[in-house]
Amino acid sequence: MEKIRQTLRDSAAARWAALFIVSFTMLCGYYLTDIMAPLKGLLEGQLSWSSSEYGFFTSAYGWFNVFLLMLIIGGIILDKMGVRFTGLGAAIIMVIGTLIKYWAVSTTSLDGEVWNLFWLFDVKAQVFMAALGYAIFGVGVEVAGITVSKIIVKWFKGKELALAMGLEMAMARIGTGLALATAVPIAKSMGHVSKPILVTLIMLCIGLIAFIMYTFMDKKLDKSQAAYDLDNNVVDEEESFKIRDLFAIITNRGWWYIAILCVLFYSSVFPFLKYAADLMVNKFGVQESLAGLIPSVLPFGTILLTPIFGNLYDRKGKGASIMMLGAILLIFVHAMFSIPILNHWSIAIILVVILGIAFSLVPSAMWPSIPKIIPEKRLGTAYALIFWVQNWGLMGIPALIGWVLDKYCITGQKVVEGVTVPTYDYTIPMLIFTSLGVMALGFTFLLKAEDKKKGYGLELPNIQE
Repeated sequence: MEKIRQTLRDSAAARWAALFIVSFTMLCGYYLTDIMAPLKGLLEGQLSWSSSEYGFFTSAYGWFNVFLLMLIIGGIILDKMGVRFTGLGAAIIMVIGTLIKYWAVSTTSLDGEVWNLFWLFDVKAQVFMAALGYAIFGVGVEVAGITVSKIIVKWFKGKELALAMGLEMAMARIGTGLALATAVPIAKSMGHVSKPILVTLIMLCIGLIAFIMYTFMDKKLDKSQAAYDLDNNVVDEEESFKIRDLFAIITNRGWWYIAILCVLFYSSVFPFLKYAADLMVNKFGVQESLAGLIPSVLPFGTILLTPIFGNLYDRKGKGASIMMLGAILLIFVHAMFSIPILNHWSIAIILVVILGIAFSLVPSAMWPSIPKIIPEKRLGTAYALIFWVQNWGLMGIPALIGWVLDKYCITGQKVVEGVTVPTYDYTIPMLIFTSLGVMALGFTFLLKAEDKKKGYGLELPNIQE
């Protein structure tokens, strides 16, 4: 007869507290991820960065994750060492990367220095060191994201799993929205473009302390689970990571369609947000101090919509169709942004709201669809690989946009706070984002066809009656 014993995760208060703690750590991480996005104009004015240098810096997020495979290695470490070791290490890496980035942007010791990288091109020492810090931070925040996903499964499997994942994503979007809305006011009020990074560094230290608190809860959960398993003769049959699992994933065509859809879609949203505040200034005539407020509508809107669309997918299905609709809206928004005569700020707000709907539709259906394609024992590695593919876009597209702006889009100059800075025409960059959306739409059709062929059930409800 099975003995009656509860684990810590059977306590609603305990599991929701655990979710809040790790979600707060991710909120701090995503705040830093986008804190520089509204500051492009100030970087040009105060530090004399060009658009190409800003694009170089922004692309650094994916350097180590892409070229050194740190994201994949982090996924393997997570499977081998567990969530406490991996999550704590990721949080520490975020703090170290942010500290380097803050030093680079705030110090005067690098002024006037230019370094030659690999005998290929010259780069300002300040730009390179800021990018290096951002690259290190990128490793930490991406590995933390995978770790938090596994933590949520650990606490909520068989319970309110979808709701928990939706709320964690909402917390992350709060971080993005706060970054876009507060970066310029903080920089203006504290007198330097580096000050928002300092605020974020303090927040990340608090987030690290929060995760340390979580490790005690996680350890207590493991003890209660071990006692439960002992009393009820439960044997853990979960298999450890094997290299053949990697090959099984990358030979799955459906997985590739989702991975490519992911990189195309996110490359049309996150890099856009890096330049959105500058777009508002240059095309829509919004004051620089207010330019981050319009893009901030997007992440705040997803806080409510993502759980709603996820619940719709759970109950009604149509996952591939939901992704298709999101891609269509994405194309519409960027195409409208590319039309020069549509330059009133009210149009910008409407388009950002529609983009927020698209940004809620696709992730709400895309991430829950992966378990229908990949067996559960390979899910951790599958998510890590998708994040790795995604990082190629998050690294390459910002650099491309920055180069295009400097090469083809400068229309003149203006004086901001006594400093002369370029003005830009964003038509070509927005057409680039539109083309990414068109390709994303194409892969939703391929995914739907593959689902029909293989019977993954992407169009079926997640909740089985």
